[in-house]
Amino acid sequence: VSAPPDRSSRKKMAEKFAPPDRIGFIGLGNMGNPMAHLLVAAGYRLAVFDTNPEAIKHFAASHTCEQPADLKSLGASCPVVITMLPEGHIVRQVLLRDNGVVAGLRPGSVLIDMSSSSPVGTRRLAAELQDRGIPLVDAPVSGGVKKAIDGTLAIMAGGAIEVIERIRDLLAVMGKVFHVGNTGSGHAMKALNNYLSAGTLAMTAEAVIAGTRFGLDAAKIIEILNASSGRSTASEHKFPAFILPRTFNSGFALGLMAKDLRLAVEIATTEGTPSLLLQVLSGIYNQAEQDFGFSADNTDVVRYLESLVEDQNND
Repeated sequence: VSAPPDRSSRKKMAEKFAPPDRIGFIGLGNMGNPMAHLLVAAGYRLAVFDTNPEAIKHFAASHTCEQPADLKSLGASCPVVITMLPEGHIVRQVLLRDNGVVAGLRPGSVLIDMSSSSPVGTRRLAAELQDRGIPLVDAPVSGGVKKAIDGTLAIMAGGAIEVIERIRDLLAVMGKVFHVGNTGSGHAMKALNNYLSAGTLAMTAEAVIAGTRFGLDAAKIIEILNASSGRSTASEHKFPAFILPRTFNSGFALGLMAKDLRLAVEIATTEGTPSLLLQVLSGIYNQAEQDFGFSADNTDVVRYLESLVEDQNND
């Protein structure tokens, strides 16, 4: 992780850049909507875009914002553009297709991809944009819908430090900014974080399923885990909030978690590092996605694991 510059250096960097008079924000889904809301509340002027007209209508009903006719127009009017989209291939299409965002951007504008994209693909995209004089910052987030609403997300920013300083204040509206290295580093960090998040959820689920089959109470298992060394975000938050009540509505799609695990596999494969547990976990989430669908909640992996017990009982 790159050390942040000291206060005097940050001040000199910030003095070089005026705050953007308008920000383009593309992707008003579960996470993008509250993030865009925070930017408007902080005084930034937004031009918004989403492939779902209802998402734009819903946001515009309670926020003053511009609604460009197309992506090229959005790029032409905004010196900073944020993408918050499902994955990197969509980001690439939105930016580089005919009449896409980049077709309207002026050199020196900044693109911020806050999606969970492939770090390998992000490096490739950054190189292409660099030839056009457009810096790319990858700044994926962690914390879920609750922290998106609260403005307390962890923001993992990859890119040149002088570009990070240019946009630090607007990113800080949405959460705590960590500069993790060169472009692509943010997306790598996000994929690896979600590997651990997915792993602790699946392992906690297996422990609870085994315990309840033995006769223990599920809520008591979670209570004791949270007072013991086995505690995690899964036991402290996901089980009490979404799994024990059987709502399975954390707001993060199962398909997105499965995709992030595939990105983590890509990193390990590219770098030649051990991935024995990762490969197994990715297989579990891939199968859960196949059985329950992309749009199921990521906590539905628990229901998938429970279904394996039922399958064994039926054999």
